[in-house]
Amino acid sequence: MTDMAEPPEDVATTAPATRVGVPRETAPGERRVALVPAVISRLHAMGLAVVVEAGAGEGAQIPDVAYERAGASIGDPWDADVVVKVNPPTEAEVELLGSGSVLIGFLAPLARPSVSEWLRAAGVTAFALESVPRISRAQSMDALSSQANVAGYKAVIAAAEHSTRFFPMLTTAAGTVKPAAALVLGVGVAGLQALATARRLGARTTGFDVRPEVAEQVKSLGARWLDLGVTASGEGGYARSLTAAEQEAQQAALTEAIAKFDVVITTALVPGRPAPKLVTAEAVRSMRPGSVVVDLAGETGGNCEVSVPGSVVVVDGVTIAAPLNLPATMPEHASELYARNVLALLELMLVDGKVAPDFSDEIIAKSCVTRVPESESESESESESESEEKEA
Repeated sequence: MTDMAEPPEDVATTAPATRVGVPRETAPGERRVALVPAVISRLHAMGLAVVVEAGAGEGAQIPDVAYERAGASIGDPWDADVVVKVNPPTEAEVELLGSGSVLIGFLAPLARPSVSEWLRAAGVTAFALESVPRISRAQSMDALSSQANVAGYKAVIAAAEHSTRFFPMLTTAAGTVKPAAALVLGVGVAGLQALATARRLGARTTGFDVRPEVAEQVKSLGARWLDLGVTASGEGGYARSLTAAEQEAQQAALTEAIAKFDVVITTALVPGRPAPKLVTAEAVRSMRPGSVVVDLAGETGGNCEVSVPGSVVVVDGVTIAAPLNLPATMPEHASELYARNVLALLELMLVDGKVAPDFSDEIIAKSCVTRVPESESESESESESESEEKEA
């Protein structure tokens, strides 16, 4: 009788599985989802339980039943140990998070510092995917790059849709049509993908950036390099802000060059600052009617002086498109890539099936935007460390 009353040893000693929650994205126009079934299957195999909000994958054409087949349950994701999102949470969503929980996603720490303040007040440890350092070991976690690839590809498709001309050279019985000339301004991940895609469509491609070290990458894609004599290499793979004199010299040379192109795609960004204006109204007026400008920096003000973020306008016969959140227009593959980035970061944090971030790791430390001390002793230790730093 005594033996029967005692629970089996494995039941008594097995700790509850770490729970990962996947909410439905609520930002206007957002169709991506933070995790896809293939990744959830891997998390399930690692001993993690996943709960997905009903309808979370609808925008990406993923029904709830697909998540259930992968081992997830459908329910409330907000009280999970770890919550993964695509977009920054609203203040109301932060209130749904449990104190001591972990949040992973795009959190806009520079553009929207209030989000970090809400998370800190709620006792949430948060990791911003846009803050993952761009080092070799972190490439699999670099969600900015994975989503920029989608944006660069889709920008060229948008340019082809709005253009009144063919991209490739066509030889027909009625004669030969010359290929379109496409210029990409800013050749980070999105710019390089745009150059590659435009070339696949048959355009003659040219790339420009104020970082001369990327010239070889441009040429490796079969594109020409536009040298305006202005360089501004910055930290972390981004460009620094130009001085007033540098901006004036660049604008004059760029305005003259832009007139020769049928398509201009702009991707230039400076973290935490408004997008630099590269295409002036004068430059737009210098382009032939029927030409197209696709401005990928619309969310931070735009690279084109006459862009209207989120809209398509026509100025002097030139179409200027400034789409917002292009990755959300390709939700299936964008979600798949994003989910792999989240998985890679989670794997780095897991120790014996539990989320235990090692804050001595460069990736963990730099991506963390809010941190809740694990114990009072840790909090006291951090306070002492801060006091020592202030005294120093």
